[in-house]
Amino acid sequence: MMPTTIALPSTDQEIGPRRPGAIYQNVDGRFEVLALITDPREAAQLLRRASARWAVIVRDTLRPDGQPYAVGSVWTTSDYLIRPPKAAAPAAAFAPAA
Repeated sequence: MMPTTIALPSTDQEIGPRRPGAIYQNVDGRFEVLALITDPREAAQLLRRASARWAVIVRDTLRPDGQPYAVGSVWTTSDYLIRPPKAAAPAAAFAPAA
């Protein structure tokens, strides 16, 4: 029997359309993407995991006191785009408040 090869989704497929400026919604809320972190070390640190390929910094726009936080969940059919990302947005830097 031949071994089965499973193709893992690419980073772009996992992130989906979540780029700075985009707004998307799912069962957890409606989120504005503030930054996309593609450095694995920084992403792992933000997500408090041993490893991660990426992280997205979001803010829940349905909460008036919504504070930015990092998510690492993959884009699924439960997520839908409300506003596309800003065209040619410069790389956003995220610095935690002191």
